[in-house]
Formats: sequence, structure tokens, C-alpha cells
Amino acid sequence: MQTATPPGQSFAKRWAIYAAFGAPSLDLKTWRLSTKGLVEKPVTMSFTELERLPQVKLTRDFHCVTTWSIKDVVWEGVSFRELANLTSVKKEAAWVMFHCADGYTAPVPLEDAMVEDSLIALKMNGKPIPTQQGFPVRPFIPHLYGWKSAKWLTDLEFLPQYEDGYWEMYGYHERGNVWDQERFKGQGGKHVRHKGLGSIPV
Repeated sequence: MQTATPPGQSFAKRWAIYAAFGAPSLDLKTWRLSTKGLVEKPVTMSFTELERLPQVKLTRDFHCVTTWSIKDVVWEGVSFRELANLTSVKKEAAWVMFHCADGYTAPVPLEDAMVEDSLIALKMNGKPIPTQQGFPVRPFIPHLYGWKSAKWLTDLEFLPQYEDGYWEMYGYHERGNVWDQERFKGQGGKHVRHKGLGSIPV
């Protein structure tokens, strides 16, 4: 677990709530999470079905790209790896695009989504995720800025190469690593080669 404060961040006592298109009202009975794109076995799961999968609980800080952080948030949900295995992601996949009920999208390199503490979160701090925080589920990848942890998640699309999401169209970073301060495209440390994207800063 990371215990240090990432560069450029400071801890806040309260969340700042953002919603690019406003918070949608979702019915848990009809909501579904689906996988698509480069997968061998597309799956569509209800919230109840997600609850039946092995659950992971961890405590990790949340970091917003606008420099505030929330310390020691308790996250509970399904390992991203678990869902990737269930849907049998093809070897050609290099990115996952998170699609949301409000039309928001966020791309993440598959290698980042597949880290051990990456979740599809069903709970925050022991309670269902509040509507304003993305009810009923949102991905959470601790080492990436919060805009990548898309609220009101509905689809996981596995892609062979990079595509802009909502904020990336406005110049935000392709990956968004907190520890390397990847806030905007062109920022970050040394360049390495990512499959499907070419040379990006990491």
C-alpha cells in the first residue's frame, strides 16, 4: 500500500463531486454490466451476479487530477482480473474503455487495469456507492487519477489500440499515473512504448 503523498497532491477532508453530464438515475433491477470488443466470451451481469463473485476489500487513497486527495477510502468489489478472466480477453487487447450510463468514457491501458488492486467497486466505506459517486459500480485503479475511475459504469470495451475518452479529447493524459504526474498529454517521465499507442510519457 502506498503511504506517501503523491507529488502535487494534498489531502482534503471532503470530496469534490464532478459529473460531466449530470448524475443519471439508475434502477438496480435493470442495470447491467457488459463486456465487449476483443473478448472470447462477452458477458452481461446484474448487480446480484457481481455480488456473487469473489469480493475483494482494500483501503486505498483516492487522487483527483485537480490536486486534492482523500485518504484511506475502503473499497469493496470484484477484481478487474476476475472479470477479465470470465470474459476471456483476447491477446490483441491493449486498452479497456470504460463506458458509462451518462455517455462518459475513459480509456485505460490494459496493463494498468490488470494490476492486483484494481477493482470494479460495489461499495465505498462499507456502504453502497452513493449516486453522486457512481452508483451502482465504478472501476477503481489506485495508481491512476480519479477521472479514470469512471462513475455509473455500464460497459467494459476491450480495444486493440488507444482511443480518446471524454477528458482525453480535451488534452488529459492517455494513462494518468498519479505518481508520475501524468495530468495532461505530454507530461510525465521517460517515454516508453505502449502497444497500440506508440511513445507516450509514463
